[in-house]
Amino acid sequence: MLQYDALHNPYPSKRMTTYAENGMVATSQPLAAQAGLDILKKGGNAIDAAIATAACLTVVEPTSNGIGGDAFALVWTKGKLHGLNASGPAPQSISIEKVKERGYEEIPKFGWLPVTVPGAPAAWVELSEKFGKLPLTEVLKPAIEYAENGYPLSPILSFYWEQAYKGYSKQLEGEEFNHWFETFAPNGKAPKVGEVWKSEGHANTLKLIAETKGKAFYEGELAEKIDAFSKKYNGFITKEDLATFKPEWVDPINVSYRGYDVWEIPPNGQGLVALLALNIAEGFEFSDRDNISTYHRQIEAMKLAFSDGLKYITEQDKMSVEVPDLLSKEYANERRNSISDEALTPTAGEPPKGGTVYLATADNEGNMVSFIQSNYMGFGSGLVVPGTGISLQNRGHNFSLDESHDNRLEPGKRTFHTIIPGFLTKGDQPVGPFGVMGGFMQPQGHMQVVMNAIDFNLNPQAALDAPRWQWMKDKTVMLENTVPNFIAQGLARMGHQIQVAHNPGGFGRGQIIWRDPKTGVLAGGTESRTDGSIAAW
Repeated sequence: MLQYDALHNPYPSKRMTTYAENGMVATSQPLAAQAGLDILKKGGNAIDAAIATAACLTVVEPTSNGIGGDAFALVWTKGKLHGLNASGPAPQSISIEKVKERGYEEIPKFGWLPVTVPGAPAAWVELSEKFGKLPLTEVLKPAIEYAENGYPLSPILSFYWEQAYKGYSKQLEGEEFNHWFETFAPNGKAPKVGEVWKSEGHANTLKLIAETKGKAFYEGELAEKIDAFSKKYNGFITKEDLATFKPEWVDPINVSYRGYDVWEIPPNGQGLVALLALNIAEGFEFSDRDNISTYHRQIEAMKLAFSDGLKYITEQDKMSVEVPDLLSKEYANERRNSISDEALTPTAGEPPKGGTVYLATADNEGNMVSFIQSNYMGFGSGLVVPGTGISLQNRGHNFSLDESHDNRLEPGKRTFHTIIPGFLTKGDQPVGPFGVMGGFMQPQGHMQVVMNAIDFNLNPQAALDAPRWQWMKDKTVMLENTVPNFIAQGLARMGHQIQVAHNPGGFGRGQIIWRDPKTGVLAGGTESRTDGSIAAW
């Protein structure tokens, strides 16, 4: 075999926008995109393709999501946009007091304390039942086959798998974590690029979910296994928590931005942050993308939006302010007035009262889906339910143990959630789905991608490939090394504390599908920062 470094390309690699008419699937892993396309070709619609892709991603990109994670979706069908919140709540038996009794001042990243109810399997079932055309047994077949027969690891996937293995080897102590190593490092090491990995337990779990339409996971055999594993190691999650879970259909929230409507899932998701930032940015004129003023104003708007989001976002009925008040143009004007030519240290305002995977699909019937799914920090809590391939998420790490905080831990409550799907419309017509995965980078990626498309007229691929920034905290800003040096120097002179990253991994990984309203032709882009490709026909 030829010898080469699969993770290193010494030359700039340019991707072009992909065009198609009959259907398109865009995601971060080529095998998953192809699985979704196969379902479209078998007579499924965009919703079926999204489910197939999402389930396949739990197998072919387990570094970012899993069966034990959460999901959100925006679905355009028959002239209307629908929102699905399939994020699971904290167990009913947990509380701030009980966490502190175990010696913690914040919820840890690993182990049982951050485990919340998984929502992803319920999302697949709910979408299939409401909008799908094919049976779930057919839709999950590609994922099951990859889990049973295995697949060779792609380069970026291999990189994050190795990072997770190294981190877990140092951080996870206790026999309850042995099942992660047995499942994902079966030979005592992380699999390498091109090596084949498979999981019989994962395949059996997906079969049970498909055959029972999710009941095995929430009420039957799999629920019993999760419950027994939790009880054995003094966890809080129980089969009763699983049995009472139901995804929620929600009305998406939006702001108008230069004649377009940008849509997000309402809180407990952080999509509100992207909308807050765009609302502030709309009051500025942006003539050129690659200049110091553009970067500065974008960053300052995002700082203000995030400071509000981190203070207020939680379950919507637990928020101390109303979402429409936060998204009012009056409040945006007030926040914008605090932006000057000097970097600020942001604080939350007071409005007047009144490791994630992303995928986009479209079909020739006009259906379009924006879908996101995650275990949160890579593989999640480090806990894998024995013999099932189910990596339990650690989403509860985002809860606050401060009794006065909007996002305080409470039994049965959903926490501030980082994963967010996006959608763009103009008038009553869909433009299409978009998303950028990656923790707290996500609303920052949404803002930059939307502005790249609308303000700077970049095609879908260029809108994703353009250099990115990420606000970290206070005045600290991380720039990709592809950002021109004069911009970095100019931002530093304005008071920003600039760091330059040489690894693109922290800047998110996104996908876009736009539809031409006159011809119905689809145009798609997918990240050059990941393994993904677009499958289309």
